[in-house]
Amino acid sequence: MTASSNAAPRARARDLGIAIGRFPPGPHNGITDIAGVRVGQTTLIEGEGDLVVGQGPVRTGVTVVLPHEGDVGQEPVFAGVHVLNGNGEMTGTIWIEESGLLTTPVALTNTHSVGVVRDAVIAYEAAHTPRPEVFWSLPVVAETYDGWLNDINGMHVNPEHVWRALESAAPGPVAEGSVGSGTGMICHEFKGGIGTSSRVIPEGDGGWTVAALVQANYGARHLLRIDGVPVGRVIGYDEVPGTREAPVAPPGDGSIIIVVATDAPLLPHQCRRLAQRATIGLARVGGIGADSSGDIFLAFATGNRGLPPSSAAPRSTPVATSMVPNQGMTPLFEACADATEEAILNALCAATTTTGINGRVVHALPLDRVRELVERMGRAGGAGD
Repeated sequence: MTASSNAAPRARARDLGIAIGRFPPGPHNGITDIAGVRVGQTTLIEGEGDLVVGQGPVRTGVTVVLPHEGDVGQEPVFAGVHVLNGNGEMTGTIWIEESGLLTTPVALTNTHSVGVVRDAVIAYEAAHTPRPEVFWSLPVVAETYDGWLNDINGMHVNPEHVWRALESAAPGPVAEGSVGSGTGMICHEFKGGIGTSSRVIPEGDGGWTVAALVQANYGARHLLRIDGVPVGRVIGYDEVPGTREAPVAPPGDGSIIIVVATDAPLLPHQCRRLAQRATIGLARVGGIGADSSGDIFLAFATGNRGLPPSSAAPRSTPVATSMVPNQGMTPLFEACADATEEAILNALCAATTTTGINGRVVHALPLDRVRELVERMGRAGGAGD
């Protein structure tokens, strides 16, 4: 079965009374609160039982983020990248660091499907968008490992799934949890996956929106904190089975990909600075950038539209741009940290208990228990205990 992106949500952090930070979210509390940004997802769920490489079980997918409603290849946006720990992959980042430009959609998938997704993005571009006979493209495709639940070596993601995600990309609410590229992901030994959140800063600080979308697949149980409460230390393996005490534990400490978007007029170096601040939101939840983790963050800004494409004919005429002064960046940093933190919590809250290869089970975060712990320990000042 190939599932679409309209899986019914289980909950979001705010449904539990958890509101991170002081800034309000946008209308959808997601990355699509940045005007023009669209998200598309293809979810692949097939088979049960023992692993047979090439046959399944399959628990994987593709998630894509389109930076605006136009052709980003012909109208790029400024972008920057930050790496907390580099045991992972995000293609296309060398050109972003060199040029400061994001020129393709951002696609997320599993570790062993990066190549096919990258090639499929190029093929889609060649088939569906006006291009010269000779053109080049360096797609941005990022990954985290879902091989504890998914037949990752079966190479089940194919170009059709990538094209479907691109064609289904839409504004509005974003499906979260065990969907798209997050289908087989694990976070703090609970079921993880896709999550998103946004923040709108006050008009006096610019009134811009900052949003994050995460593919959360990292972390040990004991490190998990929710709004400062050490939930992971309280919910033991006797209450909810984890993965580290399983006969075959997942390798390493997993990874996280974070895509940050804003409508503020930022230059490339400011996008990189904004991407860095996703680290703060990750750390609040319990991410430590473990040695085996791939923690790679990309930020793009749509506040300078009309930039010429990289393939444009040589020209010397200056291009007018604007920028937030450095003194005005701090509210954006705060918004990025808060949106990232809540996006990770939304991934955890929305994800559902999943059974994958060889009958392995990853349990969902118990929401009633989380609500009780945050209400009791947070109000009692126990967050620092």
